[in-house]
Amino acid sequence: MSSTPFDGVRAIRPVTALTDVPNRVSYDLPVHLRGWTLPPEWAWGSEGVSMDHRHYQEVRDALGRSLSLVSAPDPDHVEWLAEEARQLAHRNHPAIPTTYHYWAPHAQNARGPGYLRRWISSETVGARVRRTGPEEIPAVMRMIRAVGSTLAYLHDSGQTHGGLSPEIVWAAPSGRFWLLGWQWALPREAVPDGLLPDRRWTPMPPEWGDDDWSPTLVSDQWQLAATCYAALTGELPNSLEVPPVRLLRPECPQALANILDHALAADPAGRHRSVSSMLRALERVSGSRSMFVSAPAIPSALNEEGRLRWAVGDDYEVLGFLGKGTFGSVWRVRDLSLEREVALKMLHPSVAEDEDAVTRFRREARLAAMLAHPAIIPIFDWDSRGEVSWYTMELAEGGSVADLVARAGARPFDEVAPQVDAILDALTAAHTNGIVHRDLKPENVLIDRYRRWRITDFGIARGPDEQAGTTGTPAFAAPEQLLGEAQGPAVDCFGTAAIIYFVLTGRPPFDADDAASLLAQQLGARFDQSIVAPPLLPFIRRGLSPEPEGRFGDAGVMQEAWRAASKEMARDARRSDSWWGRVLG
Repeated sequence: MSSTPFDGVRAIRPVTALTDVPNRVSYDLPVHLRGWTLPPEWAWGSEGVSMDHRHYQEVRDALGRSLSLVSAPDPDHVEWLAEEARQLAHRNHPAIPTTYHYWAPHAQNARGPGYLRRWISSETVGARVRRTGPEEIPAVMRMIRAVGSTLAYLHDSGQTHGGLSPEIVWAAPSGRFWLLGWQWALPREAVPDGLLPDRRWTPMPPEWGDDDWSPTLVSDQWQLAATCYAALTGELPNSLEVPPVRLLRPECPQALANILDHALAADPAGRHRSVSSMLRALERVSGSRSMFVSAPAIPSALNEEGRLRWAVGDDYEVLGFLGKGTFGSVWRVRDLSLEREVALKMLHPSVAEDEDAVTRFRREARLAAMLAHPAIIPIFDWDSRGEVSWYTMELAEGGSVADLVARAGARPFDEVAPQVDAILDALTAAHTNGIVHRDLKPENVLIDRYRRWRITDFGIARGPDEQAGTTGTPAFAAPEQLLGEAQGPAVDCFGTAAIIYFVLTGRPPFDADDAASLLAQQLGARFDQSIVAPPLLPFIRRGLSPEPEGRFGDAGVMQEAWRAASKEMARDARRSDSWWGRVLG
């Protein structure tokens, strides 16, 4: 275990071995599920996660949606799992994943027990802190509200959670938080004797002894504060003596630090009266629900947020800041009339003063709306008020392909293959309508709640009657884009091939400090071919050809080639798995 910056404080431990990971990701079906038979047209997904007496396995239903199958590896835990599913079926809160169905054990069906809930495309707060460092203060504010309101919801019915930690709070790239660990949020008699949350990862309040686990309303409050403390500082607090938050995170607002320090009092009687009163205290000092929504790294974000609230306040509630680009910022908002969360893209105030920019912005929304396709993010509405222009679109809760690779690394081919096929199908629809995207990159391929890849950001897309210019993001732009030459569907084929290379290897095919060096690499087709699977290499070479004539003519041709390459990859995998393939290989 690594040393901690404060003596006596236990760190959110760095991962040093597979067995030392609180949530273990695997790409092989676990032993206890190998005898199962899924319903017709269902399939096992590529990923599973094991944690604290539960396994979450991705499954794809007949509609192609990714769901999470929650099961118990220990056959003695059947009743425990069933009670968990029964309780969840009657719980309704935005931070609790919806439970769809319970499969009871049944010999004729050869499946069960297990229950199905929505798949969460994200990572735990603990994993994100280990990967990127302590959370930004606005994110912690959102987490307190999301998880705290969930606990208040439980407490209103006399129930507790008892297992709250940074390893069971999941953070989506969209800014949404989910609370798991529901095997512990049950009546004590429903949990098998002798079992309790793993003390290596779970902050234990001081009123519990070494072998005690007695969840109460105030112990839940302490665990919530301890989880937020860990997110802010990178340290799980010691239950006996907790250093003040601002000692480890000096820039934490004093009012927020006071609320957390109060909740972390060693004496339960010294804490907030309830989690609800803790949340009310937070609202009083923050002044509004979103005082810290904007990321500190964006100097103009508060100004933009104020403009946005003024413009859309009658129709949308602003929930969070998602990101920014050269021309606009993206926000998570709630549509007040339809009661759904959507993404809202707004032009930067300085850009909105340019009438031509507003026209191009409206055109972006129009082009995307023209292309109704399952693999293209749909546009819902476009509007403006004063100098504020925006449009709303579907919220992709899984973030982008860039986010996926950043948090999980290179992806296996079996996971990527159907997603690329869908993206190429969407581009075929665009090319058929004479529309070229021209800015395909991992950040512009989003992932929805069912793990489907979907194209967004047609901001520099070119219609059939428009002229070309210097466009695109250099690392994923074709040479003719960097040179400002004529651009057709082949530039999208280049961008798609570069994305495929990036997702399968974890790095872009071309990388340099300046545009001239990058262009030289592209024109010389100088990329590392040794890390590409041999059956796929001809496809990648053709897709990244420096000359447009050497690439695929359009996305339809590229899709046919991708399907052929996928079949060759499957044949190669079968040969490798055969006994003679292993002998000869």
